[in-house]
Amino acid sequence: MAIKIPPALIDFVRGKPGWVATASRDGVPNVSIKGSLRVLDAENLIFADLYSLKTRSNLLENPNCAIMVYEESSRKGYCFKGKAELISRGPVYDQMAEQIKLRFPDAPAPKYAVKVGIEAIYDQSMGPEGGKKLA
Repeated sequence: MAIKIPPALIDFVRGKPGWVATASRDGVPNVSIKGSLRVLDAENLIFADLYSLKTRSNLLENPNCAIMVYEESSRKGYCFKGKAELISRGPVYDQMAEQIKLRFPDAPAPKYAVKVGIEAIYDQSMGPEGGKKLA
């Protein structure tokens, strides 16, 4: 069940890449950085699948994933856990494809827009609150 991302964390995510962790059906892990990460709405993060062969394969087998967003200057970070949906057409996909085209004119169109419904958020900041479940 999706939860609401607090406004302060929506602001924190803006403009930062995210490391997306996935696992195959058999539990083989993969981590891939996504420069296209953004907030879709108060319950969902989204990123483009451009060259994400292993991420895509894992999400087709197992939609559970974690997205880590970190800011080195403040040593703050947050882990967003949820279930991914791969979207290949429609308004959400079209919006992501247009953003990719504007930002990276030489990049191919995304295979998918990957929408992640957030189910839990953890503080990953340096200090005693690191690892604490926030939502």
